[in-house]
Amino acid sequence: MLQQGFILVLSCLGVIQALFLCFYLFTIKKGNKRANRFLAFVLLGLTIRIGKSVFHNYLDVDPRIRNLAIATILAVGPFLWFYGKALFEKQRTFLKQEYLHLIPFGIFVLASPFIPNRGDFASYLAYVLVFAHLGVYLIICWKYIFKAKNEVTVQLLKWYRNIVIGVNVIWVLYVGILLRWIPSYILGAISFSFLMYLFSYLLLKRHVFALEKYSNSTIDRLTSKKMLQRVKNLLEENEVYLDSDISLQSIAEQLSVTPRELSQVINENEQKNFSEFINHYRIEKAKKLLVNPSYANEKIATIAYDCGFGNVTSFNLAFKAETDITPSQYRNQFKVA
Repeated sequence: MLQQGFILVLSCLGVIQALFLCFYLFTIKKGNKRANRFLAFVLLGLTIRIGKSVFHNYLDVDPRIRNLAIATILAVGPFLWFYGKALFEKQRTFLKQEYLHLIPFGIFVLASPFIPNRGDFASYLAYVLVFAHLGVYLIICWKYIFKAKNEVTVQLLKWYRNIVIGVNVIWVLYVGILLRWIPSYILGAISFSFLMYLFSYLLLKRHVFALEKYSNSTIDRLTSKKMLQRVKNLLEENEVYLDSDISLQSIAEQLSVTPRELSQVINENEQKNFSEFINHYRIEKAKKLLVNPSYANEKIATIAYDCGFGNVTSFNLAFKAETDITPSQYRNQFKVA
């Protein structure tokens, strides 16, 4: 009894958290509003369906209500696909005919009083068709991800991919329950709860709005990669990172690009800001000097200045952030060896 109560509370908390996310996405003013609404509809459709699972596991829910909840799955797939398009193609105008993808949802809603939901073969067949429909749209979404991988930023691609993976997990669980491979009916609702808390973290802690920083940029994925290689060639061949006065502006001028474009290229390909990117090269240089016999008697401060750092403190902090050990510890490791 205690275990059942715990499962019920956990499942209900997941549903409540999902409703909070839906409200948040529907009302937020910043970012890509259309994409946010599409994601809200995805979560709302899943929430209604999962909510039905929670209540039906403990209460006798009217078949017509159960059918309405099942119908929402027919909206999840199209809205998940719409979300990807709105996220990656921000300036794109959605055509009215694209919303025809929601026709199966509308038909199922209107026919919900007549669709069987008694546990017989006809009911089972209707249930299979609904989840097959979502499966088709998941395939469409994965194809869209692979198609867009060279055209959008890495962060946005990962974000959308994670959302699709989350829906995939729920789909697999319910198909497993449908095929009786998974014995616990409530497992889908429990998994949904954990996914909702994960989505909450990603939305509120590292929200996609921050990833849309360069959404209006004209630099496509391929151009971005080529520009990054130019940056790396400049750093590796000329070792300009050894200059303590190096700046985003100075490197951008040498490459004949704007500082914003350079910042975008580094951020979306390396997931680092300019300072972190430059410090990576400086630390790689420092590693070589720390184990170089000709520098064996040199102070850490000397190596720090020779690698482009303005002071020893910033060098120590950057070195430990990258390697998890101090420069002295790194040097001692090789002395022992």
